[in-house]
Formats: sequence, structure tokens, C-alpha cells
Amino acid sequence: MSSKNVFGNEVSVDEQAFEKHDDVEVDEDGFEVVDETPEFRATVDMEVQAKVDSNHPDARVEEGPDHMFGKTLEQEERIEAREAELEHISAQAELSQQEGRAKRTREVVVEQCGRDEPEPVERTDPREKLTQEELAAVNEQAMRISDEVQGGWSRAVAAKQLAEKVQRGQDVTKAVLETLEEQKAVPGAIVPIADVPDVPVGEVTVQGEITELWTPSDNSIQQVGLIEDESGRTKFTVWEKSGKTVVREGQTVRFRAVKKNWYQGRCSLAITGWSRIEFPERGRWWE
Repeated sequence: MSSKNVFGNEVSVDEQAFEKHDDVEVDEDGFEVVDETPEFRATVDMEVQAKVDSNHPDARVEEGPDHMFGKTLEQEERIEAREAELEHISAQAELSQQEGRAKRTREVVVEQCGRDEPEPVERTDPREKLTQEELAAVNEQAMRISDEVQGGWSRAVAAKQLAEKVQRGQDVTKAVLETLEEQKAVPGAIVPIADVPDVPVGEVTVQGEITELWTPSDNSIQQVGLIEDESGRTKFTVWEKSGKTVVREGQTVRFRAVKKNWYQGRCSLAITGWSRIEFPERGRWWE
């Protein structure tokens, strides 16, 4: 019994065989011509071996995420190695181009900078351009400034600052006043207590004698009193959280990096954790 499964122009194998039967060839004697060409069919052993080979990892025949269609493992490795080599060559070529551009850019910049770079200007000491009379006045006033404000610029630096101002056309008196104010604002310079309100900085260093102490009005205050030098006196407050050592009346102390406070138009000093208390007569200091 033959089966007919027709899909479009396709016909079954049995139908093809039936059609071939109608076209039987005969020889001159009327006998049917038999096709003696042997038909090649796989044996059972060959079919088994084919299945084994197709499932072997070195003979993949299906395409998947981890292997290529119809390629053995060895072939895949050779292809991947070649692709990696090509990527490396491409990356090297691109890097070489970038290095070449960077090198050319550097050469152009160096050439331009070398062409347009001005000659270095030699700095000269401004005191060299002063007259003998001006130089004598500058040196005398520089000595006075360094004696009046200790801990700031050296005498030589103060003299240079004065000389620059005089060279620009200022008279010596005005140059001295400006340099003196600048000296007081230098970090670490010991400022006369009377000048503390006028110094254009928020923290100063002062030195003087503790002339009076009184009982604090708040538990957050460790000590409160007055410190005095030859120029004047001012109130100071040592906060409890600052952790500073206790001072006593009659002691000469140096308050470094103390904060300026203003209350009702009057300036006072606050010793905080960033401040430092020194005792110059002892040669010791406490944080």
C-alpha cells in the first residue's frame, strides 16, 4: 500500500517508484533492462560510527554559543587564534598612530614654546637701586620694625620690603607704616596687644603678663582674665574643651594662634584647641 503525502509539488517515495515503473526500458529482444549499478548504502556499523563521530567534541556539526557550525575543536582554535592575532595587529596599528600624533604634537609645542619663550628675568635686590641716603634710612627703619614686632620677618626681609616701596616712589615714612602693618599680620609675629584690634587677620599671637583672673560665669569656660604688655591689655578666655594648661597671675605667657572675638565694640582673645600657650621664661610650652 502506497501513501500519498502531497505538499505543493512534492510526492512520496512510493509514488516516485510507481512513476519509474511506468518508464521501464526494454532491450531489442523485448526484455526489461535491469540497472546493474550497485546501490551504496551504509552498513549498521557505519551508521553507529557516524553517530559516535557526530557526538565527539572534535567533530561538532551543530552551531551553538560555544562552537562553530561544522568545525572541529582544532579548527575552531585555529580560527579564534587568527582572529585574536588580527585584533592585536589592529590595536598595535591604532596605538602607533596615536603615539605618532602625540609625538608630532609635542614637537610642535616645543618648537612654539622655544620660539616664543621670553628671556628669563633676573630678580635684583631693590636695595641696590637706592641712593646711599635712602639705603641708610631703610636699614634703620627695618631694624626698628623687627624689634617692635618679633617673630615675623627677619631684618633683611623687612629691609627688602621697605626698599621695594621706596623704589616705587613712596616716601620712607609711609613705607615704614605699611611694612609695619604687614609685619604684624605675618603668622607667628607677636603683635602688641594695643594693635590687636587693627590687625587684618582673625588669629594673632600676643605675649604679656597675666595681671588678673576671676571666676568664670559658665562651666564651658576654664579660665578668664586679663593679659597685659607695654602697649595695653585685653581680656582672654580659655575654653574648657581646649584642654590647655592653667595660667596664674604674675606669669609671663605667650598665646599663639588665639582667636579674636568682638563684643559690644571691644576686642578680646579666645584660646581654643588650635591655640598654644607658651611660657617664655621657662623655655617650655604646652599644647
